[in-house]
Amino acid sequence: MAWIEPDHTKLRKRLQSARRPIVFTNGCFDILHRGHVDYLQHAKAKGQTLVIALNTDESVRTLNKSPGRPFNPLEDRMAVMAALACVDFVTAFDESTPLTLIQQLNPEILVKGGDWALDTIVGASHVQANGGEVYSIPFRYPCSTTSLLERIRDA
Repeated sequence: MAWIEPDHTKLRKRLQSARRPIVFTNGCFDILHRGHVDYLQHAKAKGQTLVIALNTDESVRTLNKSPGRPFNPLEDRMAVMAALACVDFVTAFDESTPLTLIQQLNPEILVKGGDWALDTIVGASHVQANGGEVYSIPFRYPCSTTSLLERIRDA
């Protein structure tokens, strides 16, 4: 099981002894589905240690998601993410983007899903300026939490 570390200073200290390279990704991960799991497995394959930063509940509400989101509170989302074998550390951020956290943690690899163009990935310039790599991982399974919720509501 992954470490859940909401304190960013403590997380940064833990990462000092983590296996390199460190891969960072972020998102809401409100209702986990096959697309998420596939994406996270591919993200982990880019390095040795995978850090996932989840938007806090308040942060999710500012992202123009469907009404009532997130359905699962942060503590539940963190516990689910930490249970995945490919995940090493889970944390959260309250801002609209994880830029400050990326700057604090300085991962060697930054990863987002295929719906993100490389030049729009928050923190990409910081990671690249420090010699790191940035990836947009193509979706292999056309899933989304929003479409899943629509199917549930229609059922």
